[in-house]
Amino acid sequence: MGTQLPRWVWIGAVTLACVAGMVNVIGYLGFEHQAVSHLTGTTSLLGAAIAHGDGRAVIHLWGVLIAFCLGAMLSGLIIQDQTLQLGRRYGVVLALEAALLLAAIPLFKQEQIWGALLAAVACGLQNAMVTTYSGAAVRTTHLSGMFTDLGIGLGHLLRGMPLPVRRLTLSGLIISGFLGGGVLGAWLYRHLGYDALLAPALLTGGTGVGYVLYRQWQRTKTPAA
Repeated sequence: MGTQLPRWVWIGAVTLACVAGMVNVIGYLGFEHQAVSHLTGTTSLLGAAIAHGDGRAVIHLWGVLIAFCLGAMLSGLIIQDQTLQLGRRYGVVLALEAALLLAAIPLFKQEQIWGALLAAVACGLQNAMVTTYSGAAVRTTHLSGMFTDLGIGLGHLLRGMPLPVRRLTLSGLIISGFLGGGVLGAWLYRHLGYDALLAPALLTGGTGVGYVLYRQWQRTKTPAA
């Protein structure tokens, strides 16, 4: 389904992948060195912390896992449907994500784990929103599925099978967006510290406003019944 989405959704997915790349690298470079946009590594670290009896790390890592899931739950509560439709409240989700990122900044500056937890909620919120409207075909906060799709496509090419160009293009764009966000986030963190989170907050807020404006424009084009 992901390749059949409108072009504006593709643009939004790449933009949000860039956002996730920035948030994740800022969290990783911060005082806890904690990735917040994907949970595989976090779950592995949790297993290691349990094995070593590191109670503080266990609490923090469980907190990140729960926070991400909480964000996904909030997205499900707000959007309430799996069908892409302009009437859905995607703008609300993006505005909430921006607010969470802004709230995380002072907490990060105070070296409180709550900063990472709010950032994880924001990432879970974003990923669930994109997953919902793409029919689980698109993820923006982690890249395992995108790289898997690339590998499958290359395998098909070697077998002489038709190449799913649109699907591979979408995967490549999301990977590039996440990587570009990581580079930009690291550069901003070097110069601004945790204030670098202002960039992804502005991007999500701006994307939310852009979605609302696009929805209103679409409504003006639709004749009244």
